[in-house]
Amino acid sequence: MFFKNLQIYRLPANWPMSASELNSMLERQAFTPATSAELQRQGWAAPRGAGAPLVHAVGGQFLLQLKTEKKLLPSTVVNQVAAARALEMEEAQGFAPGKKAMKELKERVTDELLPRAFAILSTTAVWVDPVNGWLVVDAASPAKADEVVKLLLKSVDKLPLESLRVMRSPVGAMTEWLKVDESPAGFTVDQDAIMRATGESKAQVAYKRHTLEADDIRRHIAAGKQCTLLAMTWSDKISFVLDESLAIKSVKPLEIIKESATRNDDERFDSDFALMTGELAKMLADLVEALGGEAEEDARPPGPAVDAAPAKGHEPVREQRVMLKLNGQAPGTVPPGDGSATDPMYDQAVELVRSRQRASISLVQRYLGIGYNRAGNLLEAMEALGVVSGMASNGNRTVLAAPGAAA
Repeated sequence: MFFKNLQIYRLPANWPMSASELNSMLERQAFTPATSAELQRQGWAAPRGAGAPLVHAVGGQFLLQLKTEKKLLPSTVVNQVAAARALEMEEAQGFAPGKKAMKELKERVTDELLPRAFAILSTTAVWVDPVNGWLVVDAASPAKADEVVKLLLKSVDKLPLESLRVMRSPVGAMTEWLKVDESPAGFTVDQDAIMRATGESKAQVAYKRHTLEADDIRRHIAAGKQCTLLAMTWSDKISFVLDESLAIKSVKPLEIIKESATRNDDERFDSDFALMTGELAKMLADLVEALGGEAEEDARPPGPAVDAAPAKGHEPVREQRVMLKLNGQAPGTVPPGDGSATDPMYDQAVELVRSRQRASISLVQRYLGIGYNRAGNLLEAMEALGVVSGMASNGNRTVLAAPGAAA
């Protein structure tokens, strides 16, 4: 098994909830079949079938399952039957029924047809990681994830659940990765993307299994488009699509982590679940790091911050550009490389870009063995201190001459 879509929420790390405690709470909202008078019924069902616990635990990781039963009763059928009944009433009483009478007639028809309606059963898987504080719903839409969260909040007393908030907007981060033609640490960019205009036109360009040429992408960015969807691969193990709402879709495990043969179905299921949760926990941590880390609930980060437009069903994400201290002096007045920046690796980074005469995030990241965001912050500090130029339209920076250097 492997989740196909990830709607991501946050729990406190090392959340003190055992499988048995959670199971007893979910039992209060366990699934029971809908009655003949109900259009829909939802509840918790055992992931491993009848008779098994509602919480399937493997290695400290929990798997839940929301079960939904919906009655299929098309409105066209109700309207047709109601229209036939209305015609009979008109012939009997000599005049057509009014709006109120038609409304009551449709309600009666619905009640009559409901016991004969087809029932459709569906399930939604939920992964709870109490150790690292993840709660992930395998749902393609925020609306389906909201159904899960709503029932969870009703089932678990004082559930400390929050939306995942990151410091950088996914749209801003994805656009920058494509603009500078550099992927964040541990990730590679694949061949699917959507570039959308921010103006009223909402014009967009979609790439499908097509090489993302840096020059083409930069032309779209210069024309006012931003990346709202991007296909990526993490650590050569998992491919996925990241969208503007911070949802992860089309998740696929690559050959390197596909399941191995085991003796029976139960062992294979547990092995696959343990493998999936272990790899996804690492991937989510790396993705959050690539997006600037998590944003605190009550603290807006220092420096200019931009609120991204909130997607339906999601809390807004915040983007931060970290401003390094310049000891109270204006940018450019502090000699570059004198250790005035707050990052202890600043001088090493300056020496590196000067010796290589190239200023790129990937260069600093690779040679200093640091994360993508830290390398980006170092380059921003160099720009503020006059070591490198600002980013040109082609995404490149120029290494500037040191003060007092020969022309």
